Amino acid sequence: MSPNMRNAPARSTDCHVHIFDPGRFPYAAARRYTPPPATVSQLKEMHASLGIDQVVLVQPSVYGTDNDCMLDALKRLGDRARGVAVIDQTFGRDQLDDMFAAGVRGVRMNIEVSKGADATDALRRLSATAEALGGSPLLIQVYAAMPVLLACAPTLRTLHHTVLIDHFGLARTGSDPEKAGFPALLELIASPNIWMKLSGPYQISSASPDYADVTAIAKAMIATSPDRIVWGSDWPHTGGSARPANYRSTDLEPFRTEDDLRNFGLVGKWAPEESLRHRVLVDNPARLFGFRSD
Repeated sequence: MSPNMRNAPARSTDCHVHIFDPGRFPYAAARRYTPPPATVSQLKEMHASLGIDQVVLVQPSVYGTDNDCMLDALKRLGDRARGVAVIDQTFGRDQLDDMFAAGVRGVRMNIEVSKGADATDALRRLSATAEALGGSPLLIQVYAAMPVLLACAPTLRTLHHTVLIDHFGLARTGSDPEKAGFPALLELIASPNIWMKLSGPYQISSASPDYADVTAIAKAMIATSPDRIVWGSDWPHTGGSARPANYRSTDLEPFRTEDDLRNFGLVGKWAPEESLRHRVLVDNPARLFGFRSD
């Protein structure tokens, strides 16, 4: 862990994990990959090793719009957990309200899972999601490539819902924050309804396992919007192997091998000041997801 991260602040929050429990909750038939189990008990063990107290469970694509696994995990974890669901047009306001009561605080738009999806498709889905939410307090979490995000920026800024962008906005720009598109991404996250999640540095880095090329990007994002940045581990780290030409979505795909303690320590490099780390790990998640921060 970084020297600046000797101890995690009390009520530190991991804002991005997935639960996979196919023995109890089978995966959707129409899926793009098949991960091994990653259960609530395994999650608790990982968080205990880091000193993390609170967590946000994000619905993974292998479950489609069947949120039962995530909702079950929310129930088992209690008030230390919140959730982000996946919905479609069949979800009514009563269902959204029931999920909110169960701890769900957002819905996820996973554009990236549909490789080749363009801005037109993203805007269509964004409009449909906003319409489905109506006046619900749920936020919209967006996982999309940076060019798609930037093409959608005018719409994202004008939404009445809070928007949380996943995985550094997939700003695959190496260590140079002035490369193509990145200044425009910073402009987007400066908007008062836009939040950014620093999660899964391997999503954008070409410098594994230390991810030093992410430091400049993370620091620039934090400097731009220190009160609307959160952190996530991206545990259990899907996509751990290259897919062969004969790959089938039902083939078991291992998780990435990641050092969660070392990755958590990167926050100390991205936010060297203790007060800034407290915002990223405690205060900001508390405001965004309704956790206690004291």
